[in-house]
Amino acid sequence: MGLDISVMIADWSWLAEVPPPERLVRLRDAWYADETGLWDDGTPQPEGDFTWPQGPDGAFFALYEFRGTMGSFKAHFWAGQRWESLRDHADPQVRAGLEALLLGLVRDGTDGEAPHTDPGFFCDDPKVSYGVLLARSPESVRELAATWERVEPLLGGLSPVFAEHAAVPGGWVGEFGEFTALLEDWGRVLAEAARRGWGVVGLSQ
Repeated sequence: MGLDISVMIADWSWLAEVPPPERLVRLRDAWYADETGLWDDGTPQPEGDFTWPQGPDGAFFALYEFRGTMGSFKAHFWAGQRWESLRDHADPQVRAGLEALLLGLVRDGTDGEAPHTDPGFFCDDPKVSYGVLLARSPESVRELAATWERVEPLLGGLSPVFAEHAAVPGGWVGEFGEFTALLEDWGRVLAEAARRGWGVVGLSQ
């Protein structure tokens, strides 16, 4: 079984009502609660959209379902690999924006040390924060959302270089449309979180 990821937007002020070591527990408990309706058998989650939970904490977080990923982190990993193949051939303006976006969300970078979590909000003890793949504060989200707004109109120009340098038909994110769809989904996550002044969290169960 590969690594999974569940991406949520969350109200940072609600999480901040408890000490840092308890914040991840609070989010997980709210997410796993039976009354959310998120775990009802036979209730499909809409792809490319948010699902708002029911129950007492339903106003404080929402779950986003990425298109065509089946909840797997593989799509996000391979988007980073496709970008690695084409980044040197991209227009400099697009390259700078997408590099910042992907490094801020899912890509590890050449040194493997790209920061996907802002320190200090959740407990920094790895035993407590186990399963956190992404944790971006409202401030970081605003920056990433602004980067996405600048880059999105320029994505179409990547199609020829993607076809030449990164396409892997039949592979994960092997077509340009799959690559842009994943980026667009991230753009929706960032835009909605920024609009609300919330953070973004990616958890592995």
